[in-house]
Amino acid sequence: MGNKFEELDVYKEAHLLVLKIYEITEKFPKSESFGLISQIRRAGVSVVANIVEGNTRSHQKEFIQFLYISKGSLEEIKYYFILALDLKYISRKDYDKLQEQAEKVGKMLSGLIKYWRNNS
Repeated sequence: MGNKFEELDVYKEAHLLVLKIYEITEKFPKSESFGLISQIRRAGVSVVANIVEGNTRSHQKEFIQFLYISKGSLEEIKYYFILALDLKYISRKDYDKLQEQAEKVGKMLSGLIKYWRNNS
């Protein structure tokens, strides 16, 4: 909290996830432009944006709340990955890569929440 958000490891990994989401959704059918593509990108950006916004807050409780919002958006993304796989918009290999990155971000968010809860 209070550091430049760009220095947070969780920001870096979440941003990487968003970049991967944008890359992979470029291959989705154009008919999904206002559907799944929009939803998954919005949720991905929400993960990062809440980390960034929470980092600017002056109270730890607020930062923790924003981290929980990020976790919620991350879980939403995980469902979209399942849906994209079932619709055959992504391969199993791409799904596994995306899930792995999402899990990494989730663990980092949980660790950061735990840290701030124990040090408040």
